[in-house]
Amino acid sequence: MIATGTLRTSAEFWPPREDGPGPGGPPPPGSRPAANAPHAIVIGSGFGGLASAVRLSAKGWRVTVLEKLDAPGGRAYVHHRDGHVFDAGPTIITVPFLFDELWALAGKKLSDDVELRSLDPFYQIRFHDGDVFHYSGDPDKMRAEVRRISPSDAAGYERFMAEADHCYRLGFEALGAKAFDTVGDLITASPAIFRMRGWRSLHAMVASHLKHPKLRTAMSLQSLLIGGNPFSVTCIYSLINALERQWGVHWAVGGTGKLVQGLAGLLKAQGGALRCNAEVSRIEVERGRATGVTLASGERIAADIVVSNADTAWTYRHLVEPQHRRHWTDRRIDKGRYSMSLFVWYFGTRRQYPGVPHHMMLLGPRYKELLADIFRRHKLADDFSLYLHRPTATDASMAPPGHDTFYALAPVTHLDSGTDWAAQAEPMRRAVAELLDRTVLPGFQQHLSTSFVTTPQDFHDRLLSFKGAAFGLEPLLMQSAWFRPHNRSEDVDGLYMVGASTHPGAGVPGVLMSAKALDSVVPDAATFLARTAHERYGR
Repeated sequence: MIATGTLRTSAEFWPPREDGPGPGGPPPPGSRPAANAPHAIVIGSGFGGLASAVRLSAKGWRVTVLEKLDAPGGRAYVHHRDGHVFDAGPTIITVPFLFDELWALAGKKLSDDVELRSLDPFYQIRFHDGDVFHYSGDPDKMRAEVRRISPSDAAGYERFMAEADHCYRLGFEALGAKAFDTVGDLITASPAIFRMRGWRSLHAMVASHLKHPKLRTAMSLQSLLIGGNPFSVTCIYSLINALERQWGVHWAVGGTGKLVQGLAGLLKAQGGALRCNAEVSRIEVERGRATGVTLASGERIAADIVVSNADTAWTYRHLVEPQHRRHWTDRRIDKGRYSMSLFVWYFGTRRQYPGVPHHMMLLGPRYKELLADIFRRHKLADDFSLYLHRPTATDASMAPPGHDTFYALAPVTHLDSGTDWAAQAEPMRRAVAELLDRTVLPGFQQHLSTSFVTTPQDFHDRLLSFKGAAFGLEPLLMQSAWFRPHNRSEDVDGLYMVGASTHPGAGVPGVLMSAKALDSVVPDAATFLARTAHERYGR
C-alpha cells in the first residue's frame, strides 16, 4: 500500500543525477528523501531500530520511528538520577566500524558526534575464591594470564583462539549480515555451519581445548552477553572472543546513550521522524500485507512497510492478529526456549572506588548448576553471579564530582519462574549489596546517593519482552540463523524484523548487523516504487 494512495515512478521520486546513474538505486549519502517517497514505520528506537531507520532513510525512504518510552533507546535507555547518568542496558561497545557505516550513510563521521575510548583490560573476571583474571585484547597479556592459572593449558588456549577466529570468519563476517530468507539460504550456509561444528555447545568446544575450570569459565561466559547459556548455546558464538580481540572493547564518552542520541540526530538530519510516547498496539494487515499501525491512543498511521525493533515474540503475539500468522502461531511462540532475564541494581555513591575497574564479572560459587537454575529449571536461586559496571572508572562525566556511578547486573530466570518481583526485588537488592560489601566495595552502603532497580517484570511491562526475557529466543543452534525469526516476516508481506530477537541475535554488534541484513531484503525506495507500479499496472 502506498501511504499517499498515489502512483509515483522512480524518476519522480529520485530524479536522474548528472554525475551518476539514472532513476533507481539509492540516493547519495546525506540526502533527504522526497516528500512523496514511500513511507516506512519502525517500531522501537533501540540500536536495531535506529540503525534500520538510518539505513532506510539512506535508501530514499521516508521513515517514522515510533517509541513507547519517553525517550529513545529501548534497552539502551538512559536514566538520569541525582546527577548520575545510568545506561540502562548495553555498556560494552565492540565492532565500531558498524557505527562508522551508519554515520557514513548519512554523509557524516562518527568521530564528529561520539568519542570512543578503548579499554584495557576489557574486563576483569573475579572468581569466587578472589582470584582475578584480567581479560584483554593483548595476546601476550592473555597468554601470561592463562599460564599464571594453568601453564599446561597454554597450547590449548592458542588452539581455542584459532578455532574462535575460524568461527568469526565464517559466522560473523560471512553470515552475520546475511538475511536467512529461504531454505536455500540455509542450504548455502550449511557447509560453513558444518565446518564450525555448530552442533557443539560453546562450553564443550572450550573444554576440548582447555582443562582448568577457571579457564573454561573465563572463555565461555561471553555468550551470557547475548543471552545464551554456554552449556547449550552453539559454539559458533565463540566468535565473540575473536570479535573482541579483533576490534577491541570501547566506551562511548558520556555513555552508550550518546550513540543513541547520535543515531537519532542522523535520522533527523536525513528528514526522518522520531515520536516518543507512541506505543504501537496493532500492526494493520490487509490482504496479507502490512499497511501501517494503530497506536495505543487509537491513532492510525499508514505505511508502505513496517519494521519491528520490538521483541519478535511480543510483536507476533500481541501486535499481529492470529488470523495473519500461519507460521508464528501462539503455540509456536509458547514452545520456544527463551533467554534469561536480568536483575539490575543502579546506584551511585558519594565517594569513589578507584580499585574497581570499568567492567568486572563477580562469579558466584556455582557456574554450570546456577545456569541450569536460570535456563532449564527456571528457578530463582539463592546464589548469583554479577556483572559490575563502573563507567566512572573511564568517564568522570557519568557522576557528580567525587562520586561514582555503578550498576550491578545479575542474570536471572525469566518470568516462567513465577517469581513475585514486587516482593522479591528488595531482598534481591540487599543480597547483591551484601555480596559487594564483603568483596569489592567494603562499606559502600553508607555512601549511597541514589538507588533503583530493574527486574524481569520491568522487561515484560515496560520493554514489552515476552516472558520478560531480556534477549528473545535463546541462541541455540535450532533457534539461530534460518531457525530464528526471519528479518523478512514469514507471515506478513511488508513486515520486517530487526533487533536482538531476530537474526543474527543479541548484543550491540548483533542488532546492528540485523539492520544491515535488512538492507538485503528491503529495496531502495525508487526500486520499491517501480515494483509497486509493475505489480499494480503491469508496467
